Formats: sequence, C-alpha cells, structure tokens
Amino acid sequence: MDNCRVNGTATRTIDLSDRGFQYGDGVFTTVRVQDGVPLFLGRHLDRLRHDGKRLAIPYVGSGVLLEDVRALLGDRQQAILKIQMTRGMGGRGYRLPETVVPTRVVSLHPPAPYPAEYPDSGVEVRYCRTRLGINPALAGLKHMNRLEQILARADWSAGPTVEGLMRDTEGYLVEGTMTNVFLVREGCLLTPFLDRCGVRGIMRSIIMEGAAELGITVSEERVSPADAEAADELFLTNSIIGLWPVRSLEHRHYPVGPVALELAEWLKKTTRNAINAWSAG
Repeated sequence: MDNCRVNGTATRTIDLSDRGFQYGDGVFTTVRVQDGVPLFLGRHLDRLRHDGKRLAIPYVGSGVLLEDVRALLGDRQQAILKIQMTRGMGGRGYRLPETVVPTRVVSLHPPAPYPAEYPDSGVEVRYCRTRLGINPALAGLKHMNRLEQILARADWSAGPTVEGLMRDTEGYLVEGTMTNVFLVREGCLLTPFLDRCGVRGIMRSIIMEGAAELGITVSEERVSPADAEAADELFLTNSIIGLWPVRSLEHRHYPVGPVALELAEWLKKTTRNAINAWSAG
C-alpha cells in the first residue's frame, strides 16, 4: 500500500460510486521523478487546477497534494508519479452531484523502461488509423477518459514502432498517443494547434518557452501530414521522455537535427536547475 494514497490514506481502493471510475470524470497528470525530485511539479499542479476548473471540479489544493507526494517519494530516486483528481462520489447518471467532494489519488510507479539511446538516435513512428474527434470543450485537457488513445495504441503491438501519431477527423496531425509533436521548418519550430482536440502537455509548454529563450521562432499551426513530410526535423515530447527526435515516419526519414539537439541540451540544463531548486528548498 505504500505506493498509493487515496485522499491521504495508504490504500488501493476506490469507492465504486466514484465518478472517476464510473465515467472517467476527472483529470490527471504524470510526473517524472529524477534524482528524488518530482520534475516541474508546480506546473503539473497548476495543470490539475486549470483542467479541473474547466470541468467544474474543485481543486483539492497544492498543499495536500504536496504532502501526499512527499509521503510517497521517501528516498525513491527514479520513478513515475501519477496524480489523479476526480469529481468524487455521486449517484447514478450523468447529472452532477449537488455537492462535489473531489477524490485525489497519488500513486508511484517504476521508471519507464525506454532504451537510453532514444534521445540520441531518435525513434520510429507511424500514423494511427484511429482519429481524434473534434471537441473544443475538452481540447487541451488531460481528462481521465483516454479511449481514443487506447484504441490508437492498439493499432500496433510489436516491431520497431515506438509511437503512433494521431490525426483528427479532418485529417490534420494533432499529437502522438502519449506525446506532443513538433516540426522544424527552415530553422523555425511549429506545433499543432490544440484548440479542437489533443492534450496540452507540460513538456510541450516547456519546450516552447525554451525555443523562445534560445531565439528560435515558434508557432502553433494547423498541421497536415504533408507538412510533417516536408519538415526538416520532427520530434516528440512529454514529461516522462523529455524530448525524442523522430528518425522515421512511415516511409519518410529525418535527421536528428540541430534544433532538436539544441533544445534537448537546453532541457537538460533546465531539468538540472529544477532538481537543484527542489533540493535547496
């Protein structure tokens, strides 16, 4: 029980009437723990607050979540931390309960067993058959209903493919099943709009800030598969992997290019600063 806390109690049990279990009525975030530090935790908690507000789920408070995180971490040096916040218990049916008492779940998991060479050599990706539905009301949110991503991930099981890229129902490139996507075109960085679907990842925001700091022009655009094929570089981001260059997408091959390498080096320094700041605090 020491790797999970539900509302501050060491347990792995959720009430069957919890709306997170019944309907996926909640939000979550996933944090990489490196050298004993939950990286960019403040940003993750801000995401929970922001996403919960959009769904009218009251924020449980950074103080109680930080207490749960510290209690679970102990002396763990490398791990994955998952924080979930649901609307709590409610009756049958979709109608919102009159009084909302959110449920918080904080759990600790082993590090992801990804090969160490991915950040340097790049990864192979493919397009998924499953498309993302267009729904601006949920766009950008990391809500607890991930059925589209689950179906998309079922498109492949083995082989060299590491990630699948997802298009919306109009054919535009949006994201990976677990990542955000960046293209480099003539030295400029661009990433798909997330105004109609997709998840606005923490690492996506960090990389965009890093690009601005390094003087790299960055923009959000509606991205077509043709745009991806014409790109000079392609790379993926999320909070667990950091930044992975793409070396191939279907039949198209890409170099591990200078923009991805510069941003990866900037991210290493930024991560080290975050570790030092947490340790000093």
